[in-house]
Amino acid sequence: MRLAPFAAIVLTSALAGCGVAPDTREPAARAPTSGSGSANWERPQARQCVTELGRSGSQFAPLPDRMYGAGCSTLDSVQLDRVGGDLGPLTVTNLGPLACPLANDFAAWARYGVDRAARQILGSPLVRIETMGSYSCRNVAGTGRLSAHSRAEAVDIGAFLLADGRRISVRDGWNASAKEREFLRVVHRSACKRFGTVLGPDYNAAHHDHLHLEQGDGSFCR
Repeated sequence: MRLAPFAAIVLTSALAGCGVAPDTREPAARAPTSGSGSANWERPQARQCVTELGRSGSQFAPLPDRMYGAGCSTLDSVQLDRVGGDLGPLTVTNLGPLACPLANDFAAWARYGVDRAARQILGSPLVRIETMGSYSCRNVAGTGRLSAHSRAEAVDIGAFLLADGRRISVRDGWNASAKEREFLRVVHRSACKRFGTVLGPDYNAAHHDHLHLEQGDGSFCR
């Protein structure tokens, strides 16, 4: 049944950047104990998170908790379809499950850090953010440590589509025209104010084509 005022949407499989191929095992639902499974949204903190996300103008569907094995999970996550913008909804593509706190930070960044920068610097509103995925059960590339993607606490951003038809990709725009370079660096800096870890093309070759935005309390911005 559709959750008003949130728009329920189909859960899609998405593969994120920054690492090795994901684990393809089927997920197992958490045991139906207190605070898990379909009842996870009864917790006050979880309810508050989805309430805030709804107030932002986002369209999304809360998802049940899932445990995938090998330490991978999607807890208190949502399927995000659109976020609110100053002039109307902004479409988000290629997302899988996204941890609700990250979804809130992402929605605020999209509106205040990206849409407004697009209008001020490029002279056209933002209409779509193209991601390279969110949840993916894998390690940080070159390490034995699980990536934040394995908990749906990270999202990779590949490109931005403007109302005038221009598509500004991280790969092609990072060292392109002066305006495109300025826009991408402004949105990168604004992301550093909202996310615990932000990685872009200047960090290493693995991030040459996307911005990695990760939930957390740190302030690692590269």
